[in-house]
Parts: sequence; C-alpha cells; structure tokens
Amino acid sequence: MRSDLMKAGPTRTPHRSLLKALGITDSEMKRPFVAVVSAGSDFVPGHMHLDKISEAVKAGIRNAGGVPFEFHTIGVCDGLSMNHKGMKYSLCSRELICDSIEVMLTAHPIDAVVFIPNCDKIVPGMLMAAIKMNLPSIFVSGGPMAPGHVMGKKIGLSEVFEAVGAHAAGKLTDANLKEYEDFACPTCGSCSGMYTANSMNCLTEAIGMSLPKNATCSAVSSERLRIAKDTGEKVMELLEKDIRPKDIMTEKAFRNALASDMALGCSSNTVLHLLALAHTAKVDITIEDIDEVSKKTPQICKLNPASEVFIEDLNAFGGIQAVLKELDRGGYIDNTVMTVTGVQKDRMKDAMPADGNIIHTIENPIRPEGGLAILFGNLATEGAVVKQGAVAPEMMVHTGPARVFNCEEDASDAILSGKIQSGDVIVIRYEGPKGGPGMREMLAPTASLAGRGLDKEVALITDGRFSGATRGAAIGHVSPEAAAGGVIGLVEEGDTISIDIPNRKLELVVPDEVLAQRAKEVKMPEQHLEGYIKRYAKLVTSGSTGAVFSED
Repeated sequence: MRSDLMKAGPTRTPHRSLLKALGITDSEMKRPFVAVVSAGSDFVPGHMHLDKISEAVKAGIRNAGGVPFEFHTIGVCDGLSMNHKGMKYSLCSRELICDSIEVMLTAHPIDAVVFIPNCDKIVPGMLMAAIKMNLPSIFVSGGPMAPGHVMGKKIGLSEVFEAVGAHAAGKLTDANLKEYEDFACPTCGSCSGMYTANSMNCLTEAIGMSLPKNATCSAVSSERLRIAKDTGEKVMELLEKDIRPKDIMTEKAFRNALASDMALGCSSNTVLHLLALAHTAKVDITIEDIDEVSKKTPQICKLNPASEVFIEDLNAFGGIQAVLKELDRGGYIDNTVMTVTGVQKDRMKDAMPADGNIIHTIENPIRPEGGLAILFGNLATEGAVVKQGAVAPEMMVHTGPARVFNCEEDASDAILSGKIQSGDVIVIRYEGPKGGPGMREMLAPTASLAGRGLDKEVALITDGRFSGATRGAAIGHVSPEAAAGGVIGLVEEGDTISIDIPNRKLELVVPDEVLAQRAKEVKMPEQHLEGYIKRYAKLVTSGSTGAVFSED
C-alpha cells in the first residue's frame, strides 16, 4: 500500500506515533488510508452542506474497510465574485486547487481518494489533481440547487442578474426585484441551471468518474447521501482492482464527454476546462476537435438559462445516463469505455429512454449541431467560443458597429445607462487570462442586455469569458487575447464586426494594412499587479489551450 510509506516498519515508528495522536488504532494502521478531499466552506451555497456529504462518504469508506482522512480545498463562488475584482481570482483558483491537492497527497501518502466538489473551478481543479496523482479515485458532488419560484415562474440565478437590467430599464419595481433576491436560490447546491458547475458535474459523470445520477440528483435529497455513502464504498473496490483515473479518462472518454457537452448545451467554460484536463492527461484534444464534435453531435437537451427546464427536470427523466443512452443509440459515443462502475454499455443499460421533451430523440433534436460552436477569423485566429444553443435565431448571423470597452465595468455602465443601441457589437477586451488577469466571467453585462430586452439585438464579444448562466449572442475566449497582441486589441469604435455562427466566422471588417498600422500604435493599459495574480499572469497561457500554466 502507498500509505506504508508513512506507517510500515520500524523506521516509521515516529510517523505512527503522530497518527496515533489522531486516534488511529493498531488495527486501522493495517487498513488502506483514503483521502476525502472536500471543498466545503461557509462562503459558497453549493458547498455549505458538503460536511454532510463527506460524513456519508467516510461512513462508506469505513463500511468497506478503509480509514478516511478529510481535508479541504479553497473554492470561489462565481456568483459572489461576479462583476468586481474578485472575479479575477476565480479561474486562477483552478490551478491552486490542483496544486494544493498534489501537495497534500504527496506529503501524506495515501492509497485512494474521494473528491467532493460542487462548483465551477473546483470540479476541474480536482479532476486535474486526480489525473496528476493517478491514485484510485472517484467523485461525488454536492448536487444541484432547486430552482426558485418568482412571480409564478421557475427561475435560476441567471434571471436575478437579468432582473437587475430590467429594474434599471424601469420594467421591474423595487418590490419585484426584492422578490427575485429572496426566492431565486431556495436551497443549498450548485446553481439550478446548466451553468458551469452543473455542466462540469454532468461531464464528470459522462467521462466516467462518478456514480450514475451523481450529476443531477438534488442537493437536498436523501438519495444524495446514499450516493455519497456508495461512493465511499466504491473507492475501496477501485483500490482493490487498481483502477486509476488515467485508465478511465482516455481519449475515447474525453470524446464521450464532448459529445455529452454538445448534447446537453453546457456552459462555454467547459471548453476551457476540458482542454486543461486533456492537457493534464496528455490526451490530444484541441479546440478544433471540440468544434468537430459539435458539428456532428445533435443537441438533445435545452436547459436553463436557454429554457425553463432545470437540472431537477433532467434528473426526473433519467439524468446523464439517459442522455448517454440516447447518444449511443445514434452512434455518437463509444460505449466500451471504462468507468468507476464498469463498462459504459452496462452502466447505462437500465437508464430511461429519451422522453422526447426533456431529452429529445436523435431523430428529433433541438438542433442538428451541438450547443457550443468555435468561431475563427481575423478577430480570433486561435478560436472563440459561443454557446450557440442559447443564441436567438435572429442573432446567429449579425453585422454591426463595434462599441469598444477596455474593461467589464465600463461596458456594464454603458448598458445600464442606455448607451447601447440595437444592432451594436459590444467589445470587451483586456479581460483575457493575461490581460485581466484571470479571464473574468461577464454575466453582469450579458444579463443586463437580456434584462433590457437587447439580447436578441446586440452581440457581445470578449477575450474574457461568460458564465454558464449567460444567454444571447455572447462570444468569449477570443484568442489571441488583446494583452497577447490579438486583433481584438486593435478594434476601434464604429468598426464593422461580422458574426456568422453557422459558418463559424468572426471577422473585423477592416483592411489588413490598416490593422498593421494600428498594431504599431496600440498602447496596452498598464497593469499594477501584486501577489498570486501577478505570478498567474506570467505563467498562464491562451484561452484556446485551456488557460493552463506554461511548462517552460
């Protein structure tokens, strides 16, 4: 056992004495040691109940003969850090989470790991750590939040941000806005729509690293506790069989996850995280591969914020295994891949068939292509990402004048003060991985557009990124970013921008010779950075490669 490095033999007598100070008995010393890595904290609604999940996991580990050791990671709530400096620290927390787990699991040798994430960057950060350490591992999330009910409608967090725009436009009273505040987020759990947290939990199940129903079962259900206990027992079986993350997270499994991503209409942030995971696993998946999968995989689910269907509804109709079963029926996934519960074909055989409404059939999809699209052109020679499944049909092709802003705050002020007109293309730059730094999410400006009724008339492009709660013609991850010399940094007020999502085009309609001259004259905003964010800006790479750290 790997844990023998700190507990076996005469030379480890001092180590055993420290373990006994924790209450470890002689009989426990002979059993496998299992880490339980939790993101539980009092900051994050998605994490506030993870202590109960971890207790269930530890009970399962003990049931199966293991000895659990729990420790915690950091975790940023994107909703609370949105639209201020704190959002610069969200994406960059992913690498800190991964590295801190590597430190803990190397300094304290253990035999297997259960990971308990729930929200945005925590899920991919833990998956990256699982790949790096390659110990027998399994995931159990805290589960999704229930949707709220306001003014007779089911809503999620995205509608609250949109309500701010509606209130600014005089469409909602103060009392209406307070109702959104009070009732939109009624329980613990990851925010209720197909935002980034639930997207990544869904893809964790699709790639095979968690038990069936883990991604969609309610955060407040007893079933969630049973799944957690089963997960603790299952990790001991993975240890006995020596099944490790790299045995599961193969190229075929990544392609299954990508197909699921496109079928579900997941957050555009999944592009960043899947590329980062593939990089960590040394699996050859590129941004071009993502678009290739999108072009041939039908979207068969349309969830909030693109509709009034929520994660709880997907769960009621079979969850991720039902989606995979329908994709398999059309030949869109490889059903021979290994998962934490055996071969995928066997794992999904008892799943519900597609109901045709919540999960459409492959013969009658929501759209023939996937929910995400990768655009290329002189504005994005390395690619840009759009959640095409949440774009209104009339905005799939759009040409308009650029309205240029060098930060999110300036763009938000312009939207809320009524300075943006129908037909405009908002450009927010110097918000990329290096330029931000930290590649902030832009939910506030996109939600304000939707709240003012402009999401079907105005496009927004940025070298930053968007929340999974974003809907509308919002194109992010524009690469190269402005701070790396990208053409987005050369756009001037009033320039014509052409967007053609069906043909994957994003073009600045300005002659090359004019752009060449602008490149000689451009002046980038000065950055005054300190601490971790300064180190992050030096190490981080392009959004088109997953914003991973440079290995040079």
